[in-house]
Amino acid sequence: MEKGSSKLQRPPNDAISRVRFAPESNNLLVSSWDCTLSLYDANNSCLRNRFSSGFPILDCCFESETVALSVGSDCFVHRYDFHMGNESTLGNHDDLAICVEYSKETCQAISGGLDNKLRFWDTRMGYGCVGHLQIADAQVECMSLIGLHLTVAAGVSVHMYDLRSLNDPIQIRESCSIYHKKCIRTFPNGQGYILGSVEGQVELEFFAMSETSQANRYAFRCHPKSINGRHHLVAVNGIDLHPSYNTFITGDNEGYAIAWDGKSRRRLYEFPKFPASVASLSYNHDGEMLAVASSHTYQEANEKELPPEIYVFNVDDDLVRPFSSRTSK
Repeated sequence: MEKGSSKLQRPPNDAISRVRFAPESNNLLVSSWDCTLSLYDANNSCLRNRFSSGFPILDCCFESETVALSVGSDCFVHRYDFHMGNESTLGNHDDLAICVEYSKETCQAISGGLDNKLRFWDTRMGYGCVGHLQIADAQVECMSLIGLHLTVAAGVSVHMYDLRSLNDPIQIRESCSIYHKKCIRTFPNGQGYILGSVEGQVELEFFAMSETSQANRYAFRCHPKSINGRHHLVAVNGIDLHPSYNTFITGDNEGYAIAWDGKSRRRLYEFPKFPASVASLSYNHDGEMLAVASSHTYQEANEKELPPEIYVFNVDDDLVRPFSSRTSK
């Protein structure tokens, strides 16, 4: 996959919780347990700006090219304007706030927390929650937003919502794993999602209930040493989908990052093992760059606490295209 790679200068000093590319540029947002939210220029591998929150930051996202949102252990949702140098607070959860997304269609920040709630914030209004949803008997673990469709993993269930009508989920699916869910990503075409769990299982699900669509759903263990699905308890920390091809990449707690063709159920490419866990990864807007955060994750008692590093790879298109689009020579 690597046509060329670089490491970002001045990475965070503690575990990295999330890396995310901007919607239209190669600005890269990085949140960390060292209480910082950093904005990097991935083209030049340099730090552009950095805020310190005073509390470990657990997730982040872009609102626009220069405005970002974060959530963390202080239970609050924060908003940062990197251009103006301003930071503000939108509000708080009743427990840890662990995931955040932004909807440009509704101009809302959406946060999920261990208080079993999704909260909605109109960023044009400043402070104040404009609505919330209670997830019955389950903590929000991770979520993904594509357009107006929000997909939320909570306990053993996955809830799908339409932001235009939030009274009830449009679907609820049961996961085949009873373990904690680490990451979820909705396909760019909105037809389904990929879910990763702490015990190493990846699930591909499709929203359409037709017999054809449901026949394509499956689960597998992505660890390269898995034999007949028997390599357990290596957490899948990150998943991202290529914006053009619907192929995807997984990163796990032992430092493996692997690209997959979900349709053919085959491996496309395996990176050389990273020095620490793959804590998070992200494609840029056109799929020509991939950012990989190599860092400890505080998931294991004997985990090596190596200095965090963020790698940016130039993606070889031939290695991320699905097998069905390749011509035999």
